Amino acid sequence: VQLQASGGGLVQAGGSLRLSCAASGRTFSSYAMNWFRQAPGKEREFVAGINGNGGSTYYADSVKGRFTISRDNAKNTVYLGLNSLKPEDTAVYYCSVDTVISTRVFSQHYWGQGTQVTVSS
Repeated sequence: VQLQASGGGLVQAGGSLRLSCAASGRTFSSYAMNWFRQAPGKEREFVAGINGNGGSTYYADSVKGRFTISRDNAKNTVYLGLNSLKPEDTAVYYCSVDTVISTRVFSQHYWGQGTQVTVSS
């Protein structure tokens, strides 16, 4: 499985972005997809996850109510909508594949290359 993340950029606080992660492979709908982020000098942390059919989602407390994860299995793509962005959301955002929604970095099967999100104050 190969993952290609895109959609990052520079945005002012309070702004919005939509990240995309396109996956290769014919079994995309069999896997949960997760988003993580890593800020400079910090550990990679879980942001949001969605199960294979899109019927279940889970969010980190820090982004709940501001970020929305969704997926389009016909396009083999998962999305992360980022709203009401804050400077502390600045990080490289990574998409990943796991068998279930998982907050654990080391359980992920595959990783995308990351896309930079920078929020200015």
